[in-house]
Amino acid sequence: MKYVAPFRDPKRIQRVARQLAETCTRPWKIMEVCGGQTHTIARYAIDDLLPPQLELVHGPGCPVCVTPLEVIAAAHGLVLKPNVTLCSFGDMLRVPGPHGDLLAARAKGGDVRVVLSPLDAVEIARVNPERQVVFFAVGFETTAPSTAMSAELARRLDLSNFSLLAAHVRVPPAMEMLLSAPGNEVQGFLAAGHVCVVEGTSEYPAIAQRYRVPIAVTGFEPLDIMLGVLDVAAQLEQGRAEVTNQYQRAVRPAGNPIAQATVRRVFETADVPWRGLGIVPGGGLKIREAYARFDATRVHDLALGTIAEPTACRAADVLQGRLSPVRCPEFGKACTPDNPLGAPMVSTEGACAAYYRYRSVRRGAHRVG
Repeated sequence: MKYVAPFRDPKRIQRVARQLAETCTRPWKIMEVCGGQTHTIARYAIDDLLPPQLELVHGPGCPVCVTPLEVIAAAHGLVLKPNVTLCSFGDMLRVPGPHGDLLAARAKGGDVRVVLSPLDAVEIARVNPERQVVFFAVGFETTAPSTAMSAELARRLDLSNFSLLAAHVRVPPAMEMLLSAPGNEVQGFLAAGHVCVVEGTSEYPAIAQRYRVPIAVTGFEPLDIMLGVLDVAAQLEQGRAEVTNQYQRAVRPAGNPIAQATVRRVFETADVPWRGLGIVPGGGLKIREAYARFDATRVHDLALGTIAEPTACRAADVLQGRLSPVRCPEFGKACTPDNPLGAPMVSTEGACAAYYRYRSVRRGAHRVG
């Protein structure tokens, strides 16, 4: 509990809350770009501890939520092919697609398996040479190194029955896209600590200076969030726009060079679609030509078109911080975890799921301090 208990200490959190109240003299809008942080905010009712003029908005911090419908449709189609096994993290199984979710595909006889690591999928391929094993690779920069490792391991094992349906995305380009959008109201960011553990902080100073927004790298406990908010708010009050590291117990400025090198060997940066945002320049990773034999879109001749979002779902507005989940007309009515209209209601990092799960927080069930 060395690195957990102190960051849930009510006295420390209340102390920061008082500092925030003394610091903020004007209205400010700060966005967190990590779904894990969103869940912490909802679970511990952190926004109730903030001064009334300071607003937290939730960004596209859930990689499952921003995975395009056409990629989900491709995964669904793969599952129903003979002799194909689709491996995925559990988050993806309930995400609704145009033909249903992956659980529905499994109910129709498809071979869908939940794994804890893409290396598990490599092992499944090794012991089942008669089956084509596809790992559905979804995630931010955080999980890209393990996906790259799986491709390298598959090459060393000379597996001809393993491939990746890759949908990895990169956070800094999405932040830039949000800041440059017409009508943007975001004035500061809480950067995702787990992303910075891998990638470091080198991409953020240019964003901070170009758009005059302070950025604080933060962790995932209540005190982490509060300290990050205090840092950003203080900078805004002082007219500064700097990058600070409030997660020094895990993040180094250079990140993890070994993990970065592994990713660069297998992937290259690409312009990719984000669900709810559209095409994000440099916003994703695609498999390099040297590893094309492990690209499921080539191995299985997948044509990824464009699929329109359900008209009733307001997930795009939620992902861009323009709509609070509870203000969506369908929230808790036509859209629930049992019957989701969009990914943010079922992903473990989805903003809508956080608000639905922790509505009891407003009754004090998880309040800190």
